[in-house]
Amino acid sequence: MHLNLRHMIIAGIIGMLAAGAAGAQEIRIGGGGAAISTIFSPMKEQFEKSSGDKLTLIQCLPVKAIVSLDKGEFDAMTSTLPLATILEDAAKEGVTIDAASLQQQEIGRNEVVAFVHKSNRVKKLSKAQLKKIFTGKVTNWKAFGGTDLPVIVVWGTETPGQNALFISEILDGEKVTDKAIKATDYQSIREMVKANPGSIGIDPRGMAIATVGRVDIPILTAPIILTTKGKPSAKVEKVLHFYNEEFGYFSR
Repeated sequence: MHLNLRHMIIAGIIGMLAAGAAGAQEIRIGGGGAAISTIFSPMKEQFEKSSGDKLTLIQCLPVKAIVSLDKGEFDAMTSTLPLATILEDAAKEGVTIDAASLQQQEIGRNEVVAFVHKSNRVKKLSKAQLKKIFTGKVTNWKAFGGTDLPVIVVWGTETPGQNALFISEILDGEKVTDKAIKATDYQSIREMVKANPGSIGIDPRGMAIATVGRVDIPILTAPIILTTKGKPSAKVEKVLHFYNEEFGYFSR
């Protein structure tokens, strides 16, 4: 009798756990590192513990994200690039997506910051100084009161949103120096700056860590846009509601 009761309790517990697991959902969000690092990565652990759902974040180029969204592989995508630009890039790769099938909303703002090596003594750069550095007109930190050390510009090849914003607002449309060291994504930029004295690179504020220096620059921000195919699904709305409740962006 006692043994049967014990078996019934264990079976009940297993049943409840299975029911909970069956009710859990996976929400797949892909897109630029700016949105991922600013909005979704900071809330991922807390959201998953609170909801029991799995929040899968895939950092990728906007073109890949929009194509994956169109195929139903992503529940939502994020980017700081205009939708028209992303759709044009997709068309160049032979993928035509109807803009009318998509719905967008602003969910935050990305602030672009300048990372420097931790040893750098320069604490502030104006727009004019940044422009001289990134266009290669100034090549030594001593020009701005720093150490006699060559400037190493680190530039991302997979960060189109922040690149376009920086070139437009800081470089006034001029191209980045040909001598810039090519990194790939946001993390690659940060790690290259961290490892090389004299280096400087731009990244989302959400990528900041204690082992990389930051220099004050003019405020540079862009909207972070969430795109869904049609209206956001219930599970995407669940993520957005959690974010709003915890961080209050939509109420600001």
